[in-house]
Amino acid sequence: MEHIVVLTGAGISAESGLKTFRDSDGLWEGYNIEEVATPQAWRRNPELVQEFYNMRRKSVLEAQPNQAHFALAALESQYKVTIITQNIDDLHERAGSTNVMHLHGIITRSQSSVNPKLTYPINGWELKMGEKCELGSQLRAHVVWFGEAVPMIEPAARICAQADIFILIGTSLAVYPAAGLIDYVPDEVTKYVIDPKIPEVYIKNVVPIQAKASTGVVKLTERLLKSRQI
Repeated sequence: MEHIVVLTGAGISAESGLKTFRDSDGLWEGYNIEEVATPQAWRRNPELVQEFYNMRRKSVLEAQPNQAHFALAALESQYKVTIITQNIDDLHERAGSTNVMHLHGIITRSQSSVNPKLTYPINGWELKMGEKCELGSQLRAHVVWFGEAVPMIEPAARICAQADIFILIGTSLAVYPAAGLIDYVPDEVTKYVIDPKIPEVYIKNVVPIQAKASTGVVKLTERLLKSRQI
């Protein structure tokens, strides 16, 4: 069975009403990144950071998967599909995708503030100050902040190297190390790039699809599924 590897960014979730990670003014939901998405911010004002991610989690839980999410899930009927996402929402899973790797964590889980390998489900949208892990440290959102290691990047690179078909959706390839994953895809593999504004990529066998995710992904998945029936 052919292996499709998909790398998704904020653009696929934007159509579900979730704000892109960083708007054109450099802010995220009105906050400077340094105020809410760094280890220093957590040490300086953990209550603010906790409140910020509680609001983001509430937005995620209120959002619904869109046509692009469902289309990717449908590919599993004919292909082996691995989705590598830069997004911290759970919309891929809720749409039915069964093999999703979250590079930057997932907001519906919490983690120990001293050992990031200790993660826990969150009941509802609110994670409160005073809730602690088994080591006695405060729980925080299971999200990779700026300045922290991205532990899933090496496994993701290995998966990209195994792709028979590669699909890039809704990402400007501006955030590293995630942006470098496309370089691990073999030269001979067809690489579909779906975005209203196609990012510059200096690799072989690129097929640009200049469209928003819900339009471009649906068209491509229909084509891929139809090719299996011929």
